[in-house]
Amino acid sequence: MASTVSPINPYTPLSAIPSSSPSPKSLSPLSNYLSRFSKWRAELGLPNPGSVENLQKEVKATHLTNYAFDGGRADLTKSMSMSPLFQVTHSFALGSQTMAPSYNFGAMYATENVFLQGGVDHDGNVSARVNQGWANGHVSKAQAQLSQTPGHNLLQLEQDFSGQDFNVNLKAVNPWPSDLTGIFVGSYLQSLTKNFACGTEMVFQRPTPSTAELVATYLAKYTSSDKSWIATAQLQPAGILQATYWHKLSEKVDFAADLQLVATPMRRDAVATLGAKFDLRLSTFRAQLDSTGKVSALLEQRFTPTFAFLMSGEIDHLKNSAKVGVGVMIESSALSPEEMEMQMQQMQMQQSLTSPP
Repeated sequence: MASTVSPINPYTPLSAIPSSSPSPKSLSPLSNYLSRFSKWRAELGLPNPGSVENLQKEVKATHLTNYAFDGGRADLTKSMSMSPLFQVTHSFALGSQTMAPSYNFGAMYATENVFLQGGVDHDGNVSARVNQGWANGHVSKAQAQLSQTPGHNLLQLEQDFSGQDFNVNLKAVNPWPSDLTGIFVGSYLQSLTKNFACGTEMVFQRPTPSTAELVATYLAKYTSSDKSWIATAQLQPAGILQATYWHKLSEKVDFAADLQLVATPMRRDAVATLGAKFDLRLSTFRAQLDSTGKVSALLEQRFTPTFAFLMSGEIDHLKNSAKVGVGVMIESSALSPEEMEMQMQQMQMQQSLTSPP
């Protein structure tokens, strides 16, 4: 007698229908292991170590290497609105021993997730930056520069991802898809404990299709439990070591030290730099001394919320030379003092989307 198969009730739930295939749980032991591993990492509560680009952020903010100037300088800023933040800047510079007189017009637009900045100088050189923040710690960045000088054009594309306890960054500088030339950078920084993080940065340079070079840098960062001091180290197997130390001595005083060692077959030297920053009520003073005989200082005195006076000086004892710079920063705004305070807070929020050019 022929066997009959009972028809399946169309209203029967799919979970009630017998299946001869194994369950997804039995087919994915790796996914179960990864899930347990992620849960274990989350329970550790490790902090985000920050990006490799900002590994020495505190030291750079204390030293005046990126702030020093010579000659005359004036920055005139006009704030158009607060939300979204929009302002334009006119920058003038002249009398420098190393740079020709220049004028630059710049504009900045910023919201909670978007940062746009552009500028053009008196020679017609144009620069632009755009940062777009996405969900879950993703930030896309692009930077371009169009110059009338051959070889100075730039296109940089970047993707940054900040996880709970790690940071990944991918960057391409002047990529050319047809022959895959350009400079490609990848970095990874991972917190191993609540105080210690380490990682690596790989730089692949391919200027021509027939030539290529890969350079690796190993990174380490240690942060004290109270975040009052930070020590970092960068090592290249070729024989280059850079170590930094930053210490917040008080609410108004920061100290930073930087040591760079080069021990290659073609070059052997070392440069040590010591610096301090003093934040007073209406002024900021930076002082710096290095092993090459240079002593420099920078004073930023703010007389009113919209006017600041700057004075920069450097003495090179070995070369018997000196540089002096004087500048002013004037801000014009139709905003109220409360709105200007909110504007400063909004600009600080953009620091996670911006990076030094």
